[in-house]
Amino acid sequence: MQIEALALRLRPRSNLEATDLGVRLCQSYSRGVFACYWTVAIPTAVLAMISYQIAAWLPVLVLWLAKPWLDRTILFVLARAAFGQKTSVGQVWEAREQVWWQQLIVTWTWRRLSPWRSFTQPVYQLEGLRGRELHQRVAQIRRGQTGAASLLTFVFASAEPLLAMGLVLLALAFTPSGSGPSLETLWMGKITAAADLVLQGAYALVVLFLEPFFVAAGFAMYLNRRAELEAWDIEQEFRRAFSR
Repeated sequence: MQIEALALRLRPRSNLEATDLGVRLCQSYSRGVFACYWTVAIPTAVLAMISYQIAAWLPVLVLWLAKPWLDRTILFVLARAAFGQKTSVGQVWEAREQVWWQQLIVTWTWRRLSPWRSFTQPVYQLEGLRGRELHQRVAQIRRGQTGAASLLTFVFASAEPLLAMGLVLLALAFTPSGSGPSLETLWMGKITAAADLVLQGAYALVVLFLEPFFVAAGFAMYLNRRAELEAWDIEQEFRRAFSR
C-alpha cells in the first residue's frame, strides 16, 4: 500500500475514535458510496421481498445472508475513498469480477457467521493473499481486537431491529385510526401477512441505510490496526517532513 497516497491522517487512535473516522469517511463520500451500494442492494432487497411468496421468513434470511456480499461493493468504494478517489457505478461494474464474484461461496456461507467480519473483510478483499499466508495475516490483524470488532457487530445488529420497529411505529402514527394493525396486535405477534411484509420491508430499508456505516467503521478499525502494526503514522510524518 502506498502510504503517501492515503488521504487520511493516520495517528494512534482508540477503537471508538477509529469507528468515528470510518463514519466520517462514509459521510464525506456518501454520494458515491450509496449510489454504488444501492445499485446492487436495491435489486437484492426486491428479490428478497419477492421470496415472501415462497415462505414468510425467507426475505429477512435472504437479505441477512446477502450482507457480506453487498458489503464488498461498499468496501471497494471506501478503499478508494481512503486515497481521495471518488467511485462511480461504472467503475464498480468494470471491477465486478473482483468485487462481486471473487470468494463468492465463502462470502455467502461460513464467513457470514463471523462476529468481526467488517474488521477482517479488508484483509480478504484488499490484500490479495491466499492460503496459509492469508490465515496468518487475519490472525495477526485480529490479535487483541476481536472483542472490539465483535462489539461493533453487536451494536449495529441491535440497532437494525430497533430502527425497523421505529419506522413501523412512525408509519402507524400517521395511519388513520382503525385502518392498520394496533400496537397491541404487533406486540402480541398476531399480525396479517400484509403487516408482516411491512415489517420485513422496514428491515430492508434499515439495511439499505445502515450497512455502509457498519462497513466503514470496521474498515477504519482495520486501517488503525495496520497503522499500529506497521507504524504508518510515523512514516506519514517523515514523508510530510521531508517533502517540504
